[in-house]
Amino acid sequence: MYDYLVVGAGLYGAVFAHEARKKGKKVLVVDKRPHIAGNVYTEKLEGIHVHKYGAHIFHTNNEQVWNYVTQFAKFNRFTNSPVANYKGELYSLPFNMYTFHKMWGVITPEEAQKKIEEQKKQAGITNPGNLEEQAISLVGTDIYEKLIKGYTEKQWGRACKDLPSFIIKRLPVRFTFDNNYFNALYQGIPVGGYTRLVENLLDGIEVRLNTDYLEDKAALDAMADRVIYTGPIDAYFDYRLGYLEYRSVRFENEVLDQENFQGNAAVNYTDRETPWTRIIEHKWFEFGRDEEGNTLPKTVISREYSAEWKPGDEPYYPVNDEKNESLYQAYKALAEKESRVIFGGRLGEYRYYDMDAVIASALSMCKQELTS
Repeated sequence: MYDYLVVGAGLYGAVFAHEARKKGKKVLVVDKRPHIAGNVYTEKLEGIHVHKYGAHIFHTNNEQVWNYVTQFAKFNRFTNSPVANYKGELYSLPFNMYTFHKMWGVITPEEAQKKIEEQKKQAGITNPGNLEEQAISLVGTDIYEKLIKGYTEKQWGRACKDLPSFIIKRLPVRFTFDNNYFNALYQGIPVGGYTRLVENLLDGIEVRLNTDYLEDKAALDAMADRVIYTGPIDAYFDYRLGYLEYRSVRFENEVLDQENFQGNAAVNYTDRETPWTRIIEHKWFEFGRDEEGNTLPKTVISREYSAEWKPGDEPYYPVNDEKNESLYQAYKALAEKESRVIFGGRLGEYRYYDMDAVIASALSMCKQELTS
């Protein structure tokens, strides 16, 4: 009945489905959730587009991806400038001259660099072998202890000494007063929320929600020539080689009868004692106003709690250590034998992908699949 069955109505699946339909293919999209858009799903509450599965800020240096995604939504000019709260002390994120001045009282970039070098030397770090050593080599011991250690150990559920150094290499460090977290040419939030963006991608395509592909795999497979699978790769094979590990996230949402709770979209709580990692105040992704420009009288906040993933939880962040990478490679070898199935996206490829990378990966696969 269909040329393609797309499992998962998130960004990867929606991009493929859109491109396949453009090529005249008949496509069916299924998703086990009651909504489209996967983890970028936004739902309207008190006039605010709430990021149900955590904050998503679109950013990219890839002009092709930016030109592609802006066909389906207008983006606002939101710039990510989070704040770090350490036991009531507030610091600028990313680490920049505001952070260094607050921490040490330094005024010039030269003074800040000198302070970091002093602390790096005192710690005796020459070739960073883990996250703790990498962090100290980047920003010094004081900033590591106050603004990185507690947050990271809550986020990953592991001591910083036991985490690979590459995790922290993404962290921007600037000797300027630039508060923009991302080094990205293009950045913003879709006006009307991410759900509207995905709706536009899936316009004219048959979508069946509340449909668990793995529970009815044989019948669904029989309906299409090819399958695009964006779910967990280990679940596809019924975990026959073991479970891949993830970090999961739990959210506590509150509607508050006040206009402004924290004055910023994201505030990270970096001490170990505060149980949540950060608080998101969703209205500030759209400057506290609705689409007509009206001020919103209420606000919605989400406290995020990081947790070890277990079967039944939502998988968020792959744990890309040696053990899991080895297990993934074994599953990938099995996947390559599935001639009718393409595995893609964050869960299908067991990779931490930013949204632009998901779209780029999907477009690359479309080029290969739909022109062959």
